[in-house]
Amino acid sequence: MNILAIGAHPDDLEISCGGTLIRYVNEGHSVSMCVVSGGDMGHAIIKPDELVETRRKESKDAAKVIGADFYGLDASDGHIESGDKELRSRLIEIMRRVKPDVIISHNPDDYMRDHIQAGLIAYDASFVSTFPHFLTQTGHTSVLPPVFFMDTLAGIGFIPTEYVDISDVMEQKLKALACHKSQIKWMRDHDGIDFLDFVETCNKYRGLQANVKFAEGFRQYAGWLRFTTSRLLP
Repeated sequence: MNILAIGAHPDDLEISCGGTLIRYVNEGHSVSMCVVSGGDMGHAIIKPDELVETRRKESKDAAKVIGADFYGLDASDGHIESGDKELRSRLIEIMRRVKPDVIISHNPDDYMRDHIQAGLIAYDASFVSTFPHFLTQTGHTSVLPPVFFMDTLAGIGFIPTEYVDISDVMEQKLKALACHKSQIKWMRDHDGIDFLDFVETCNKYRGLQANVKFAEGFRQYAGWLRFTTSRLLP
């Protein structure tokens, strides 16, 4: 299968579904990671232009650890809008190249607007990408892929309906997340947060729910033409 994960910011995918993406790769599936924003506002000291370059490299390094292809749309933090037609068209082009069988993105009840809007634009673009007369460089797709919502930060307000056991790949997931050095260091030095430990703790909590050591939680979008009788998560 072709898997397309769409996150609002650099590191969102590694945090919420990195282990699942690694499992997909290990099972022989093709995985692509698309980050909508360049993460330009994600630091109080590093200026936006410099930070975008830093975070793009970090994202590419993390994708290599996971074994995924990387795409960046470079929107600005705080400015992701599902009604942005130019941004949607660029995402549609990526979808038509990837031809996803499964899409993973943000829960529509997430804690911040960028996440919510990224999830909405992912869903919308997946529908419009099937329109033969909506023209981009690559021709239209023919399938409406199922959409899975990934966990929120700290799992707040999110009740999974499906779990993926990531116990065997937890170390690799943390290695991918650790590639985001600008964020890991900033949160440790200035906020007193050990973010790697934070994420590991959240995955241990989901693991307790699923009766395994570490897990990631998901919910499938419940919409017409998006269902199948097959298990699509690893």
